[in-house]
Amino acid sequence: MHATATATASASASAQVAAYLQQHETKGLLRFITCGSVDDGKSTLIGRLLHDTKLLLDDQVSALEADSRKHGTQNGEIDFALLVDGLAAEREQGITIDVAYRFFGTERRKFIVADCPGHEQYTRNMATGASTADVAVVLVDARKGLLTQTRRHSYIVKLLGINRVVLAVNKMDLVDFDQAVFDGIAGQYRELAAHLGIAHVQCIPLSALRGDNMIARSPQIPWYTGPSLLEHLETVPVEQRDTETAFRLPVQWVCRPNQDFRGFAGTVVAGQVAPGDAVVVLPAGRRSTVARLVTADGDLSVASEGQAITLTLADEVDASRGDVIASAANPPEVADQFAAHLLWLGDDHLLPGRPYLLKIGTRTVGASVTEIKHKVDVNTQEALAAKYLGLNEVGVCNLHLDQPVPFSSYAESRALGGFILIDRQSNATVAAGTLDFALRRAANIHWQHLDVDKAARAAIKHQQARCLWFTGLSGAGKSTIANVLEKKLQALGRHTYLLDGDNVRHGLNKDLGFTDEDRVENIRRVAEVARLMTDAGLIVLVSFISPFRAERDMARALFDAGEFMEIFVDTSLADAERRDVKGLYAKARRGELRNFTGIDSPYEAPERPELHLRTAQADAAALADEVLAALGLH
Repeated sequence: MHATATATASASASAQVAAYLQQHETKGLLRFITCGSVDDGKSTLIGRLLHDTKLLLDDQVSALEADSRKHGTQNGEIDFALLVDGLAAEREQGITIDVAYRFFGTERRKFIVADCPGHEQYTRNMATGASTADVAVVLVDARKGLLTQTRRHSYIVKLLGINRVVLAVNKMDLVDFDQAVFDGIAGQYRELAAHLGIAHVQCIPLSALRGDNMIARSPQIPWYTGPSLLEHLETVPVEQRDTETAFRLPVQWVCRPNQDFRGFAGTVVAGQVAPGDAVVVLPAGRRSTVARLVTADGDLSVASEGQAITLTLADEVDASRGDVIASAANPPEVADQFAAHLLWLGDDHLLPGRPYLLKIGTRTVGASVTEIKHKVDVNTQEALAAKYLGLNEVGVCNLHLDQPVPFSSYAESRALGGFILIDRQSNATVAAGTLDFALRRAANIHWQHLDVDKAARAAIKHQQARCLWFTGLSGAGKSTIANVLEKKLQALGRHTYLLDGDNVRHGLNKDLGFTDEDRVENIRRVAEVARLMTDAGLIVLVSFISPFRAERDMARALFDAGEFMEIFVDTSLADAERRDVKGLYAKARRGELRNFTGIDSPYEAPERPELHLRTAQADAAALADEVLAALGLH
């Protein structure tokens, strides 16, 4: 009898534990960020939430107390910010640098919170945190009110699709819990939110350090009748931000363990799919039907948004990483030119025409900004004219990609509408952006097939089409060598054309100056002209300073393998100044000529040119012969 009762009690306890775990598994999840200006108390707020929801173990509390005595800013009292300021530099400086993610839960909901840095130089980290959040908690110091960084973060919050904001007016204890102070800040922020189009704003007065209005409503603020911060976070609706409902699967990996199996692995980012469904592989447009949905736990009868699967097709259809498998009845658009919003994160300016890599979903393509329509003043949201974007500036731009990609607008799908730009030289992420729509001309313009091609045009001239790109400092001797070389090629019966920097600026590029932006556009235009001339079967000699590696790489990418020859005409700056037949260096030294390469504008020497000509070791004729030898012509 006793044994039976014990077994029954044990079974009951196990059932209760199982029920509790099941309840925890099925609780909703809210992702939110804390953002705002420096020292508004973001880390303290999260630390207080973790502490007051009883989620810290005894050893964590002991470590926090010890760290507070060593690194804290509260005169030996517990400094809750240290719970999330994990980097040594953060503790030493008392600031947040990186995004810190923390998990906690209550009886009603699970939470993932991202503590985002407030310093302007770390805005890129704030954008990272906002890209996956459902709610933004924007902190404001009650003593300071709305600051520029508050406005910038609120703009980015809206740009990245967050429509629910909690305005946490912090440090109310330092203004004696004055209702007028709170009402003034709340009113200003509601005006800003209405201007930005943020639909839902909950304003809460609190003191993160003291715990007022954090977990429960504080008796120190009797005039406030709304929810505490935690009460609001437990009950705020989690909206489905993506409106895309048709099936979408960006291919992350082609799985081929043996010759009998070929599957396409990825995560379903929208809709659902089942065996037998008709699908299309984009951008190629090949159609098939789904054969199987394979997972580590066996085949599925249906897969929905958020599930990682390996999908097999009924037909031998080619697909690779970066392609999108989508519902054949409702596929996404495919385009290569877009209007987009861009948050610039690079230390160097964004220059229209400069080549970058664009990563969207699992696909990476070449891209450039063809036009900056305007940049946005984060304080007033006013559209301002701009030739470039600087660090942390937001602009509305037109993008051109070197190949079409399947996409949805960011408002419909984060996965197929959000992208980053990557610097080709450093591989650093220099921008985050959202696609607005495809430009109409992208769908209207197509390549026209021509029966007479480049090979035919070159064959009739009995030569191989080439682009010989001479680069080097002003006065290095590029034009002199190119001119001698063209005469030698003419004597050999070759068909040529010489594009010289000064000559082109009298016509095609006469509207361009010598700023970095204009230099990029100067090279872009010349590279396109050189490509057309090469397509005509000519040997094109291009003599331009072309000081930036990125633009020379962009030019190279326009040509077929073996067609482009980068020729570095290497002369020391002292020798170039000594030759200074035009007097340009002298003017630059006197400050009369701005943005002059080698003086107040940089020259990035080629790292691996096809030909390196050293002018100190030979004259122009001998150097021209070196080029002929490299071409196999004598």
